[in-house]
Amino acid sequence: MAPASVLVLLFLAILSPFPNVSAVGVNYGTLGNNLPSPKKVAQLLQSTLIDKVKIYDTNPEILGAFSNTGIDLIVAVENYHVANISTDTSAADEWLTNRVIPFIPATSIVAIAVGNEYLTTDPDHLKPNALIQAMQNLHAVLVQRGLDRKIKVTTPHSMAVLASSFPPSASTFATTLMPVMTSIVGFLADTGAPFMVNAYPYFAYRDNPGMVDLEYALLGNASGVRDPKGYVYSNMLDAQVDAVRSAIIALGFGNRTVEMTISESGWPSKGESGDDAATPENAKTYNTRLIERAQSNKGTPMSPKKSIEIYVFALFNENKKEGGVSERNFGMFNGDGSKVYEVDLSCQFCSSNGGTLGFGEKMSSGVRGPSVWCVAKPHADEKVLQAVLDFCCGPGGVDCREIYESGDCFAPDKLHAHASYAMNVYYQIHGRNYWNCDFKGTGLVTFSDPSYGTCKYSQQ
Repeated sequence: MAPASVLVLLFLAILSPFPNVSAVGVNYGTLGNNLPSPKKVAQLLQSTLIDKVKIYDTNPEILGAFSNTGIDLIVAVENYHVANISTDTSAADEWLTNRVIPFIPATSIVAIAVGNEYLTTDPDHLKPNALIQAMQNLHAVLVQRGLDRKIKVTTPHSMAVLASSFPPSASTFATTLMPVMTSIVGFLADTGAPFMVNAYPYFAYRDNPGMVDLEYALLGNASGVRDPKGYVYSNMLDAQVDAVRSAIIALGFGNRTVEMTISESGWPSKGESGDDAATPENAKTYNTRLIERAQSNKGTPMSPKKSIEIYVFALFNENKKEGGVSERNFGMFNGDGSKVYEVDLSCQFCSSNGGTLGFGEKMSSGVRGPSVWCVAKPHADEKVLQAVLDFCCGPGGVDCREIYESGDCFAPDKLHAHASYAMNVYYQIHGRNYWNCDFKGTGLVTFSDPSYGTCKYSQQ
């Protein structure tokens, strides 16, 4: 997971004196027979600090429900489809045409996760090379369609791809996986896609409670675990991330940029008999700290300036999931929408106006309204935003005098603020179609008026 967020209206932070807030992502699994509809889920998340959602397939009901919400989605190729997509680009094109293309750009799909822990799930029957071939084929199809900058292709790994994870600075990938991992990391570096890892300190503590300090596993400020190279770790999650970094460097990619994403991390509220780690109290502590970690923009001891995108596992308890009791109890919410434990997902900049969070509760009327506006996404690439601003105020025909120095919308003198104003005018005068607020993936449709002070955003 990583600095992701469901700050559907985080753009307000850009237009106010508050500091930037990073994003928080969440994993949305559906292996339950008592879960709320995707539409209700999408409506709820718009009023929280979660603005990135990762799912495990391409469920059309989910993709439709998240259209025009401003929430970014990661979709997935199920493990059993990987072999077929690996055969040739026509198979990849067929998958993309049927599963993804019908929903974009209304639904903001930003990545395709090819498989899930594919290399370690069933090594006796799954072919490692099929994974990288499937990734390459999907990327090639995205390039052909001009979608490769918007939609990245990657794959989530378990920590089991490492030969060992301690000490972090000495970690390497398992010997048998070295060839395929070299190809995968090279592909990610070439395409600008993140390396995804599912990291769970819970399992390390549960299996070795006498060897692992609970506070260290729970992301607390433990006394510190020292690496031979001088790095000091106050929590296990950072050590796990740096172990993966070291393994990537050991492959020879130390001079290449490969971003890290924690695609899953969480703590269960219930486990098997005798599992003293899986409690609501520990789950609340871990996920609260994990969300704070995601918002902090902090790196790790090995790479302190490189922030990490984090996806919390998981949104719901899933009562039909296979495995032990803990596997069905990683959710922050029960199937009926009630909270398993109290975790703060509120967003001071969101549109619920302080409304209580819950699937069965009526949200404030501020969430939806007859008017809509278009603004810049808070983490949009500034080079693209500058090009968008130049287009809107030039060939796009927008009257940009209000964001000039003497205009009511000049302050704050920030690119995101000026781009938001110009994008909204363009969106309004061209009929408020969702494609008029795409702007190469930098635009976001919102139902709350972004006007402030004497700066008034136009509406149709």
